[in-house]
Amino acid sequence: QVQLVESGGGLVQPGGSLRLSCAASGSIRSIGVMGWYRQAPGKERELVARISNIYGTTYSDSVKGRFTISRDNAKNTVYLQMNSLKPEDTAVYYCNIQVNGVSWYWGQGTQVTVSS
Repeated sequence: QVQLVESGGGLVQPGGSLRLSCAASGSIRSIGVMGWYRQAPGKERELVARISNIYGTTYSDSVKGRFTISRDNAKNTVYLQMNSLKPEDTAVYYCNIQVNGVSWYWGQGTQVTVSS
């Protein structure tokens, strides 16, 4: 089985920065698309960013220019660098990865709170 462990969330002031990480472990032969989603209370889960070795990166309009997604293939890890954070970025952030070309797995979620 495959497990994803997230870290890096926390409380930050508006304009601050955080870096999230998500490390995959288990029976992994290959990893395809890796992405970050978030869900705020009362709202639907939404795509924040995704990255593929083949297709590059994609960002939601709300975070483009502020967030950067990257990956370390040797460590099976995806990162989300979040700069210029806004209160509306407050949400639980989930990583999501495609493993072995077939299955998708979710991280446990990490809370990001942007407040003064």
